[in-house]
Amino acid sequence: MLESKYSALSITVLSGLLFAQDGWAVGTPAMTIWPQSPSGKLPAPAASADTVESAVTGGKVSLNMRYRYESVEDGSIPAKNGHASTLRTRLGYSTANYQGVGALLEMENISVLGDEHYNSTVNGLTKFSTIADPKGTEINQAYLSYVGISDTLAKFGRQRFTLDNHRWIGNSDWRQDEQTFDGLTVVNTSLPDTRVTYANIYGVERVFGPSSPVGRFSSDSNIINVAYSGWNVGTLIGYSYLIDLKNAPTFSSSTYGGRFIGKHAVGTGVDALYTLEFARQSDYANNPAKFNLDYSLIEIGGLVNGITGTLGYETLGSDGVHALQTPLATLHAANGWADKFLTTPATGLQDTYVSLAGTINSVKVMGVYHQFSADSGGANYGNEWGVHVWYPFAKYTVGVKYADYSAKTFSFDTKKLWLYGEYKF
Repeated sequence: MLESKYSALSITVLSGLLFAQDGWAVGTPAMTIWPQSPSGKLPAPAASADTVESAVTGGKVSLNMRYRYESVEDGSIPAKNGHASTLRTRLGYSTANYQGVGALLEMENISVLGDEHYNSTVNGLTKFSTIADPKGTEINQAYLSYVGISDTLAKFGRQRFTLDNHRWIGNSDWRQDEQTFDGLTVVNTSLPDTRVTYANIYGVERVFGPSSPVGRFSSDSNIINVAYSGWNVGTLIGYSYLIDLKNAPTFSSSTYGGRFIGKHAVGTGVDALYTLEFARQSDYANNPAKFNLDYSLIEIGGLVNGITGTLGYETLGSDGVHALQTPLATLHAANGWADKFLTTPATGLQDTYVSLAGTINSVKVMGVYHQFSADSGGANYGNEWGVHVWYPFAKYTVGVKYADYSAKTFSFDTKKLWLYGEYKF
């Protein structure tokens, strides 16, 4: 879905102006409490205006500021521990609609507070552990929207774009410089209980920032996602992701798959939760490799008086030489918060995990444990545990998050700590 319940943004648009309201709990983790199915409704349109001038002047200013301290202890040698103190500021403006047309413009700045004791991927400080939050200023979003067709929302330009649980298409908002997409997106809900999403993506603005040589994917990718939520037992989603990355052809792939997610009451205050997903990924466009790989996900869980427990098993397949990749995903949300598997190893990945999440006196808490192994050969990669505690109140959110990865046969022991505070209006 284009603008999910929790994922960053309810927005509206017109002429070269804009902004969005970030409605996502900062760094909301993992699959259990991420948006899992479409609401079946489009976001409420912006107020209509009688003239272009009144559309522009009758818009809305938005501001989002997030301070974060991040510490990374990486066992690789000769890396030194990284420490980053950064402030992300997003300022923007969204217009009212004129004859169905709107616009949004959002600027983003990442500033470093104090000395840079970390490798931002572009500052040359490679003796420190990597924290991919480079300083800089850029246009985060800039698009036109059109709501003149019944049950349809179209956007053209740079925009936040996410689908389902972000496993394939996401905005990576845990990083200070989020991932946004240049292209055309169209969402239609005219069929009963059905949401159809199409996107043509010609560019991907990645988390590494505009000054990085790998900060942008040049793309000619076509995205189709159809979700039907008319059954009591759950939502069925079918998708086709044809990813053509011109300057990163080894990540080009075609992926066809289906996803089913549901919740069923089994007693007073008790719900059963379940997710099944399967996909097939093959080489596409100018990818020099040849492969056909499987993706699968099984999740079962329960919701008891507001406490959610989940047991999951996810496989990113391998043929022993190539592994399934998801380069446009919100990668931090899957396979551990220590970010050891942002690129799937050549021998693939099997991730068995358990999580527990709930709210205690308005404080949100989540804990998760992962056991990682190779899909091809079965090697024990290692394990990770993590905990995230955050407290949203009024226009603020404060939180702390920790991840601890213990390596066996893959990478190095890694510990990460985050402290953050966010303000938005």
